[in-house]
Amino acid sequence: MTQPRGSAAKSAALSAALSGAVDLSALKARAESAQRQPAPPAGPAGGDAPPPSAPGSSEAVIDVTEATFQQEVVERSLRQLVIVDLWAEWCGPCKQLSPVLERMAAESGGAWVVAKVDVDANPRIAQLFGAQSIPTIVAIGGGQPVDAFSGALPEPEIRKWINALLEALRDKLPAIAEAEANGGGPIEEPEDPRFTEAEEAFERGDFAAAQAAYERILDVEPANELAKNALAQVKFTARAESADPDARAKADADPADLSAQLDAADLEIAENDVEAGFKRLIDTVRRTAGDDRNRVREHLVALFDLFDPADERVMKARRNLASALF
Repeated sequence: MTQPRGSAAKSAALSAALSGAVDLSALKARAESAQRQPAPPAGPAGGDAPPPSAPGSSEAVIDVTEATFQQEVVERSLRQLVIVDLWAEWCGPCKQLSPVLERMAAESGGAWVVAKVDVDANPRIAQLFGAQSIPTIVAIGGGQPVDAFSGALPEPEIRKWINALLEALRDKLPAIAEAEANGGGPIEEPEDPRFTEAEEAFERGDFAAAQAAYERILDVEPANELAKNALAQVKFTARAESADPDARAKADADPADLSAQLDAADLEIAENDVEAGFKRLIDTVRRTAGDDRNRVREHLVALFDLFDPADERVMKARRNLASALF
């Protein structure tokens, strides 16, 4: 399952879906089987690759494969918070998010580590978590997922998320208290006041103020991807919350009611019925022409911006939209 980038509500839905539903031991047999296979010959540089680091080691960033998942993630998480970073080389948002996680993990003094998983090389791990888009970030504590989110969130939001996990798991994972005793653990950095203003406005439901704050950031930094993504989310949330709750019934009863179709699609996206929302608008594009068609197309493209461009549902919808238009 995935969600619009930066959406706290959808992150909660992802976390709830993972909680208690993911059996991390599913990879254990594969790992043990791999370990029983004869060791591959040494590479041309000579010497065997070093063995996986011991659970609880102070390394801040670990590359994880299916063969090392049991030890480096599951066993390590019995004493140390493990943040699994599902990424790929071609993923643009991953390149924004991963360095932030890695730097924060290094600051933590061993309270937590980043376990990086290349989903192209280790597709079964991505399947295990039901990740339909990347980056997907999953927190593992005590051998099980405890929270998760998708998309490149702003650093202040990530820091709050990590610190809340450390607080909740302090009594269960010894490495957290050990790091704090040595001066590590949660580290509060000065937040960008521009983002703080926007986030506070969003949290209190003042979407107009949040939108204006993000637009001011983009006036100065037009390429700021975090501000772009957050602005798209603010606009969507404002629309979804003001949408007619009966929009779907009205849209189904009258396919020509464009406002109802747009509201209905927003409601479906907000409830994570993503494919239904996309299909509704693509079908509407096929039925319309001129200004009406352009209005629907622009609304649909704005919805695409809420998601990772590599999300399979977005790619499929873009192909269907092109077919409907041409």
